Amino acid sequence: MSVLQDLALALSGGDVEVVDLTHTLDPDFPVIVLPPEFGQCARFRMEEVSAYDHRGPSWKWHDISMSEHTGTHFDAPSHWISGRNVPHGSVDEIPPSAFVGPVCVIDCSEGAARDEDYELTPEVIEAWEAAHGRIPEDAWVLMRTDWSKRTGAAYINLREDGAHSPGPTPAAIRLLVEERNIRGFGTETVGTDAGQGSHYDPPFPAHHTLHGAGKYGLQCLKGLDRLPPTGAVLMAAPLKIRNGTGSPLRVLALIEKDRA
Repeated sequence: MSVLQDLALALSGGDVEVVDLTHTLDPDFPVIVLPPEFGQCARFRMEEVSAYDHRGPSWKWHDISMSEHTGTHFDAPSHWISGRNVPHGSVDEIPPSAFVGPVCVIDCSEGAARDEDYELTPEVIEAWEAAHGRIPEDAWVLMRTDWSKRTGAAYINLREDGAHSPGPTPAAIRLLVEERNIRGFGTETVGTDAGQGSHYDPPFPAHHTLHGAGKYGLQCLKGLDRLPPTGAVLMAAPLKIRNGTGSPLRVLALIEKDRA
């Protein structure tokens, strides 16, 4: 049998499970809040067009609107100034093969439970590799913090000095990009950077380094506690928006039942 036939049988037989890593899009889902002098991220909105009535007797549908970066979403290189000249940098130009690939999950949930500003450092990455092996080239790397279990104001976690949430240090993201050549980096928080990421050098190092190198970002993921450290396959295909800098999307992972 072919590899794809084997996969189809494993899916239908339950040996491979499809795990949804996506939050439901609704008007109440929190979005990033920027200083008031900047433009703001639009929340999801849905307006009924017809519902089997005089506006459309046999159908129901809605108009929807939102930012490219609302809900569980994808960041393309063109989202950040460092990636504005990267070839194939918008979502419509990215090769579709980039949207499906192996994934490593670094469990930082205990640290994030103790410290809302928990940092993913090179030492944390190297300790993970000592237990699970070197991060393979062209893999997705996801930072599990269980932050997705928060709701409402606690999810954004704003204070007078800005948001507080865990994320990678500049050295950590450089290691992943420059030494491991990862495909992309994902988080359970509203951005790939820490809430206080503006205070690093460079500011917002995940965005700066990832997108300047033509890598991708995933934010507002959930359910990372259901994935094994290695061995899963991630599927993360954004909408094909012309010149799009990102897109809401449905992120799925394939896992073998005995590795979950």
